[in-house]
Amino acid sequence: MSKIGAICRKELQLYFYSPTAYVAFAFFFAVSGFMFSLDFLSFPVVDIRAFLGNILVLYLFTVPLLTMRLVSDELRQGTDELLLTSPASIWDIVIGKYAAALLVQFLLVAGSLIYPLIMSYFGDLDMPVLWLTYVSLFLLGAAMMAVGLFASTLTAHQMVAGIIGFALLMGLWMIDWIGESLFYSAREIIGMFSIVGRMENMMKGVFDAADVLFYVTLSAVFIVLSRQTLESKRWR
Repeated sequence: MSKIGAICRKELQLYFYSPTAYVAFAFFFAVSGFMFSLDFLSFPVVDIRAFLGNILVLYLFTVPLLTMRLVSDELRQGTDELLLTSPASIWDIVIGKYAAALLVQFLLVAGSLIYPLIMSYFGDLDMPVLWLTYVSLFLLGAAMMAVGLFASTLTAHQMVAGIIGFALLMGLWMIDWIGESLFYSAREIIGMFSIVGRMENMMKGVFDAADVLFYVTLSAVFIVLSRQTLESKRWR
């Protein structure tokens, strides 16, 4: 655990020493703030779900920005050899980097609480719905961060890693549309793998352990894939 903690601390320092994290945060809060002002002033509905779609779309762009350097930067600088031959295991490396990304993602979620806080001045919020919606947002972000981490293990070029991460996330995002358009008879089965569709129950205030398990499993799958990719690099 101490090795994971050390790697996590190092990654957090790199996040906030790098302009990329500040650009990602500035982009997320500037655009979400503008959209919130536009939507809430036009249609003052005291319900965060009316605005959540904007935040979800921004995640598609923000997550690749925040994850593209996690491993690709090590590959570019050649420090991956030192890292992979260090006393830390590959599991320690992957989990430490993922934990740092998860904490950064938590800051995004926590920061976006400013919007329901503003709404609360204009009416009463449904608190169970609010908190379950934010739990689902965090779980979605955690799964997306795992996908971005995996994309970062595939190349030494940060921008390429960002593009791969965006493409993978877009594919998972569009599963509902793919099921409706190409595999209509199996749309319900395909829809079960929708990373956005799985939020619907919690956004209605209904907690379903199957939805939580879906996001945890998806995160675990991409963490394992990240580990396997780094393991293959160790023996090249």
